[in-house]
Amino acid sequence: MGEAADGLEAVRLVERLQPNVLVVDILMPGLNGLDVTRQVRQESPSTQVVVLSMHATEAYVLEALRHGATGYVLKDSTSAELIQAVREAAAGRRYLSSPLSRRAIDAYAERARSAPSLDPYDTLTSREREVFQLVAEGHSNQETAARLSISPRTVETHRASVMRKLGLRTQSDLIRFALRRGLLPAEP
Repeated sequence: MGEAADGLEAVRLVERLQPNVLVVDILMPGLNGLDVTRQVRQESPSTQVVVLSMHATEAYVLEALRHGATGYVLKDSTSAELIQAVREAAAGRRYLSSPLSRRAIDAYAERARSAPSLDPYDTLTSREREVFQLVAEGHSNQETAARLSISPRTVETHRASVMRKLGLRTQSDLIRFALRRGLLPAEP
């Protein structure tokens, strides 16, 4: 139905097209795939989300499920496996890539629902996450404001709130935090 160049565009496209299934990469500019998943599931609950990732660790799977993903497929999977994940998601069933334990799907989902989040990142609003992502990518307040259709002063307010909530003091702290979270690509 559609293809988006970044996370912000993906959210807008889902609002407009209302697809049954969205396939989203975890590492996306503008807004990372986990935050896209969270926003899409809140704003378009009928759209199921399949996360595409290179990360095969339980922590990433758990985060994706906590954010509302129905499926989790590893990037090195076959195209047949991705198609199967989309079909399962369209039918409302969970799907994890074959290297991930199928028996763990329900355990992951239950832990994702019941585990209280102690992560300060989870306290950020959707708009703060959007500002955080764009600022971490190196966009100025003016560029961020234009991209999000808000004023530069509002960007400054959200940026200050992000820094306070995450306990960050400098732009370097913000970038390091984004790298640790996997929200920015690590330099080769």
